Amino acid sequence: MNNPYYSFSSGMCSTLDILHYISIFPYLVARMTASELSANQSPKSSILKLEVSEHQDQQRLDNFLINFLKGVPKTLIYRIIRKGEVRVNGKRAKPEHKLQVQDIIRVPPLRLPTPEDKGKPGEQLQNLLQESVLFEDDQILVVNKLSGLAVHGGTGVKLGLIEALRAIRPDLPALELVHRLDKGTSGCIVLAKSGKARKGLTEAFRAREVVKIYHALVVGKWPKEVTMVDANLNRQAERGGERRVEISAEGKEARTQFKIIKQFANATLVQAQPVTGRTHQIRVHAAWVGCPLVGDDKYNTANSNTVFARVGIKRLCLHAAEVRFPHPQTGQQQIVTAAYDSAFTQALSLLAVKG
Repeated sequence: MNNPYYSFSSGMCSTLDILHYISIFPYLVARMTASELSANQSPKSSILKLEVSEHQDQQRLDNFLINFLKGVPKTLIYRIIRKGEVRVNGKRAKPEHKLQVQDIIRVPPLRLPTPEDKGKPGEQLQNLLQESVLFEDDQILVVNKLSGLAVHGGTGVKLGLIEALRAIRPDLPALELVHRLDKGTSGCIVLAKSGKARKGLTEAFRAREVVKIYHALVVGKWPKEVTMVDANLNRQAERGGERRVEISAEGKEARTQFKIIKQFANATLVQAQPVTGRTHQIRVHAAWVGCPLVGDDKYNTANSNTVFARVGIKRLCLHAAEVRFPHPQTGQQQIVTAAYDSAFTQALSLLAVKG
């Protein structure tokens, strides 16, 4: 298919056609006919009609579109929702609208990436991901995410963890992220293999039944008396795709428990356990205490990062060391731990020598 636009309209298709287009768009179950995929068809006169599948049940409309329309700026996605160009079962809907199975989503013609535009995991990344599996059964997959790998593709990022895993595990067509980790953060990340598992895990996160324990290397000496940071967080407007979060009394509730693990001469290894799950929560709370994370390019100073980079510490020193959650099928508590990667281990070794 050489046409840079995918032009679909309402209709029915063969099982082979469905499987083909599901492989191209993991989030899509579309009603279409092969004859309507003409290279000469004008994208201006065509629309997309997407049917919500089981594993997308209860997903927000904006998240559904962001996942499906890879490479399309979020500002454009929110604009077409706001203008009513996106319809759910023929009606206007807000970004936070929760979708249901068999809902029909109308999407206006947009420039979508071709399959060739999408990154493919190289052999080295494939091997690393296969070795990173920490736990797997028929419902869930937990991997030790690599630092520097985004959890999903987006603006400027062709390939993320979820796309790479789907590429090397075609046997898992319903694989979905249950939560997020920052690009620079390594460690435990949980994925669901089915819609039922995703809903169960999402509910567990919402009910705060999931415990996530991080290890963070922070600048300076962490104050022994600071064991809980309770400071509301307000997410700022994104500029050029950049997210930034600030302490604000008008922000959302945010609490993080901290515990010293090891003290070095000019840094401290701490355990951080977020009680709430806000964007950049640990990073912002640590910086607010006066001990920003080593290697943090948003909440630490350039001079501080340069000092640590000179001794070989160049990554964001945040690692999701452990996750505990009720299994979506059995309800029994599942505990998964992740070892440090070589860069994090080396950072601690370098500090131990310096200390």
